[in-house]
Amino acid sequence: MRYFIHLCYKGTKLHGWQRQNNAPSVQGELEKALSTILREEVETVGCGRTDTGVHAHSYFVHFDTEKVLDQQTVYALNSFLTEDIAVIEMMTSQDDVHARFSAESRSYQYFIHYRKDPFLSDRSYYFRQSVKPDLELMNEFCRQLLNVEDFSSFEKKGSDNTHGRCTVTRAVWTKTENGCKLDIHANRFLRNMVRAIVGTSLMIGCGKRTLADIMEEVKTQKTIHLSMTAPACGLHLWSIDYPENSFISL
Repeated sequence: MRYFIHLCYKGTKLHGWQRQNNAPSVQGELEKALSTILREEVETVGCGRTDTGVHAHSYFVHFDTEKVLDQQTVYALNSFLTEDIAVIEMMTSQDDVHARFSAESRSYQYFIHYRKDPFLSDRSYYFRQSVKPDLELMNEFCRQLLNVEDFSSFEKKGSDNTHGRCTVTRAVWTKTENGCKLDIHANRFLRNMVRAIVGTSLMIGCGKRTLADIMEEVKTQKTIHLSMTAPACGLHLWSIDYPENSFISL
């Protein structure tokens, strides 16, 4: 039987989703807990890869077992897992529903704060520059991204994607009480794509690059050199969308 786990995690102390040989990861911690509870080796499949320090407010995982599980498994998992990982719900699905490939779309949010705040330091990017970025220019860049078909310019070198085509349906910067945030939604994302878009937005918003020059590089699929970076701490995987009736609650 195929089971799905809906969970969330704070990525500060974790080395991303994918299991690591010598470092804690979400997949590694989850498989260790599942294998202990079910008393069998369990391999999980996640809805995507997140890097070290990146957070997830909503993340889906599937695994297969012949054992019949119930809500008690949720309580058991939360007891075994580190405080940085929380299971929200467990469901069943048909065997052809896949955590990664069945997802129809995903959304991320990236948070930036201007005033030093120790309570935000591991969940938001502290932007130390005295000149604040121009959100109007950054949003003009985001509006143009909605017409881009290939996002190879924003992909980290060495990635194993077979193509760079993505459909971004929403990308907007908004003010927050102590900074700003990006909300971006697409059918798929390339490796490091969101952080590269954030860094590019900041370059445009701070006058380091012109929008016209950036869009010419995007058009020719030239990798954009980032003089302004977007640390992992500000990035949050916010939601994953699946076809209706993909899951059955336990």
